[in-house]
Amino acid sequence: MLDHIGYTVRDYARSRAFFLQCLAPLGYGLVMEFPKGSIPGHGAHAGFGTPDAPAFWISEDGKPLESRLHIAFAAKDRAQVDAFHAAALAAGGVDNGPPGLRPHYHAQYYGAFIIDPDGHNIEAVCHSAP
Repeated sequence: MLDHIGYTVRDYARSRAFFLQCLAPLGYGLVMEFPKGSIPGHGAHAGFGTPDAPAFWISEDGKPLESRLHIAFAAKDRAQVDAFHAAALAAGGVDNGPPGLRPHYHAQYYGAFIIDPDGHNIEAVCHSAP
């Protein structure tokens, strides 16, 4: 059901160091990191997990609407991502990124983003080719 989860932190460097240390005994490490500005309009991001799956993310404050919780739901295929986006808009969500490839994450990353009624950044994502 869940693909990954993330939230913003007040002091990125401090939080990054904290999670590097406390997640290590659980077998989790830093898997991906995006410096501030590498994703237009966003602060730095750090993804922790196993080598093949960054499942927990922290980030600097980015856009005002993204200053809350981020949850990404796993989709079986790209058509489900498209359907999620359409249904979320029809239900009153606010577009925060239409369905499409996000190659800066990886070549097959296909996702769509919605701001829910409480201001949370909700995503559906598919990691496989069409």
